[in-house]
Amino acid sequence: MSLPIWTPVALSSEARPFAGEVWRLVEAQHRVSTLKLVDTLDEQALLEDLLEDSKPVLPPECAGLDYLLATPFRYGAAYPHGSRFRRAGRTLGVYYAGLTVETALAEMAFYRLLFFSESPATPLPANAADYTAFSAAIATGQAIDLTRPPLDRDAASWTHPTDYAACQALADAARQAGIDAILYRSVRDPGAGGNMALLTAKGFAAPKPVERQTWRIRLSPLGVQALCDHPPRRIGFSREDFAGDPRIALRK
Repeated sequence: MSLPIWTPVALSSEARPFAGEVWRLVEAQHRVSTLKLVDTLDEQALLEDLLEDSKPVLPPECAGLDYLLATPFRYGAAYPHGSRFRRAGRTLGVYYAGLTVETALAEMAFYRLLFFSESPATPLPANAADYTAFSAAIATGQAIDLTRPPLDRDAASWTHPTDYAACQALADAARQAGIDAILYRSVRDPGAGGNMALLTAKGFAAPKPVERQTWRIRLSPLGVQALCDHPPRRIGFSREDFAGDPRIALRK
């Protein structure tokens, strides 16, 4: 199948403003995991600084950003596997996020199930794991929306479950056009929620996350269960919710 062709000039004409919050999740141990290696908080701070210095360099536009926002834009190391809007190799970073926490959870649930589906000899975790959901404020005048005309005419290419060639080519053209963000439908969310691929850290409207929530996520042979205490929420996903991706196989 031939790839859709969208030139930088054509994409520039479709750019529109976007302002709002987007959501990501990280394992809640992202800060406390080093505590078990030290005796004091001062030692932990020193260890965190040493670890930070050992990581690939951040681009100048990430200056002053919280590490949760800046991390996807780290350069200096090869991106091991291509993703929907980023090619493998030494390529520019992309900040992927859901337009709602529900869509971000669906994305996390899918990729956790995918890991174990592709590693059938690895047992599922016995206990639930804690995750931090956090929102970031975005404001840009240069966003394109793949769910709206005329870009939606190539929806089949933008939403293919495993072939990212069309999306990666689109992202290349979008960068040439000075586009900051790409809005698109989540392929993983059974509720067909929206995602954003932020192509530059210049799109952040605030240097730190706006809101945080703690979620407990449990994997089972039947699917994924997610619980939040504040605000009280519970969301579940079955394996059948992700059956559109051939890599998700039922696990005995």
